[in-house]
Amino acid sequence: MNSTVKTILLWLVLIAAVVLLWQMVKGNTGSGPMQQWAFSDFMNQAQAGNISQVTINIATDVAHGTQKGTNNRFRTVIPNNYPDVYKVLTQKGVAVTIKPPTNNSWLNMMINVLPILILIALWIFFMRQMQTGGNKALSFGKSRARLLSTQQKKVTFKDVAGVDEAKEELREIIDFLREPQKFQKLGGRIPKGVLLIGPPGTGKTLLARAIAGEANVPFFSISGSDFVEMFVGVGASRVRDLFEQGKKNAPCIVFIDEIDAVGRHRGAGLGGGHDEREQTLNQLLVEMDGFESNEGVILIAATNRPDVLDPALLRPGRFDRRVVVPRPDVKGREEILRVHSRKIPLSDNVDLSVLARGTPGFSGADLANLVNEAALNAARQNRKTVLMGDFESAKDKVLMGVERRSLIISDEEKRDTAYHEGGHALVATMLPHADPLHKVTIIPRGMALGVTMQLPVDDKHTYSREYLEARLAIAMGGRVAEELYMNHMTTGAGNDIEQATDLARKMVCEWGMSALGPLTFGKKEEQIFLGREIAQHRDFSEDTAIRIDQEVRRLVMDGYEKARQILTDHGDILHKLAEALLEREVLDASEVKLIVEGKPLPALVAPPPSGDTGAAQQVLRPEPGRPVPGTQPGPQPA
Repeated sequence: MNSTVKTILLWLVLIAAVVLLWQMVKGNTGSGPMQQWAFSDFMNQAQAGNISQVTINIATDVAHGTQKGTNNRFRTVIPNNYPDVYKVLTQKGVAVTIKPPTNNSWLNMMINVLPILILIALWIFFMRQMQTGGNKALSFGKSRARLLSTQQKKVTFKDVAGVDEAKEELREIIDFLREPQKFQKLGGRIPKGVLLIGPPGTGKTLLARAIAGEANVPFFSISGSDFVEMFVGVGASRVRDLFEQGKKNAPCIVFIDEIDAVGRHRGAGLGGGHDEREQTLNQLLVEMDGFESNEGVILIAATNRPDVLDPALLRPGRFDRRVVVPRPDVKGREEILRVHSRKIPLSDNVDLSVLARGTPGFSGADLANLVNEAALNAARQNRKTVLMGDFESAKDKVLMGVERRSLIISDEEKRDTAYHEGGHALVATMLPHADPLHKVTIIPRGMALGVTMQLPVDDKHTYSREYLEARLAIAMGGRVAEELYMNHMTTGAGNDIEQATDLARKMVCEWGMSALGPLTFGKKEEQIFLGREIAQHRDFSEDTAIRIDQEVRRLVMDGYEKARQILTDHGDILHKLAEALLEREVLDASEVKLIVEGKPLPALVAPPPSGDTGAAQQVLRPEPGRPVPGTQPGPQPA
């Protein structure tokens, strides 16, 4: 509850209490204790002449008075049908005061005055709310932008790593704000807007905070969702107010995070009627490049959905520059790891370059989480420094999830899982175009009973046909191993089959990697308002559909036969892999290589501690932040 309302209620309660107290003590004047007499005692004392004065309230038949010669006070109740009491009192010379009946004036007063007091209190409350501004009542048309304080901890470009090209682009903005004459004397003008584009977790918002720390100019920060409210016209009003504040503080920077909340395609909403979001976008377009000049106000926006933005928002004159903030490469990942591990005591055996090579596809947020998980793991073990094993454990945990060692699995299911994962691992090891094997485990992780994890040597941006065919064969390796050596099929291959079928269909319909030739089949229909694909337009004949299904089946079955050939030729190795998994539960790439080469494994010193080998990803499951083969690897240039 608001403090103003609490104060008003407190005063009302205090006033009512004072009025009630005054009514209770009113008329009870005099000194000495008040005694309660029976009526018979009262009459005896009156006839004996021991009463000096009496006050009788006709409305309540209550009498109170004082004894003669003392300060003792008394109180009694006189019956209505006893008229002799007045005769006795007058004969004995008692001073009698008759109090006429009165209405409950204080109660009537409260009933009459209370509504007025409530109205006055509400008026005071709303007046104060309107004067204080911000997010108070009747100030919903004001901008919610927050001005970055100079007292806050500054983020500079030293705290941002892995996006050197983006930093160079944004340094020009800062240089112009510091030395505008350097560019103006050659006729150049500063870009009015800069759009930061990139996948989630790559550091777009962090870059904007670094710009604020480097530029030393007023920096307004607001989210795209802060513009639109339930009231019609509020979004447009807030846009106007935002740019008015910017003009007053020019030169300045205005940062809008997640601009796709208000910048989506116009006319793509569901249903008819007035669209408040479109009105907000219209006002934003006018403020960025309309009749009124906004000299000195630079707008920086961030989004991971540039494909849904309105074309009018992206044209030169509004957002002149688009700065792509991609996932970091191996050098960038190493720099990011150094930034996040500054305040963490690292052991001498920690090699960040090795970690950077082993985390392809990780974004800046993934790497920050990796360092944090490693520090937490070291703290759980009561160590003073973070070891390389902590980072390996954290990497596996981020990739695959937490081990579920408490899950009870029968010996038969565990043997099925061992042969299934051994089939994946052996096929992945034998195929030359596949990603190198990283780890295989039969410890349940996440939603899987076992996981086979591969990590590419280098960052991949495109995928060859041989690589994709190898992935199909690896996906089929688990099912083939079950059929050949367990003589039955299980549902554990369901996810493998689903991903293999999806991958094969993309090879046929999108990438032209089949006998149908370099053609695409099926156009995606998207609703920009929903932001997702909801239908696929069929632009091919029934005969072509049959041929597509045949090609998809052929690709998957080719992978199946390739896996079957490998596992048939190397059945003895598969048996050794399965037995080693049943004994050790986790095998890394070096141990799998020893088994394939027929060499003995090193002695098992102790079982791996819980959480020591964190999570890997299942076959065909992409690393976090890494696109699945067949999806677009990040935003495409318009």
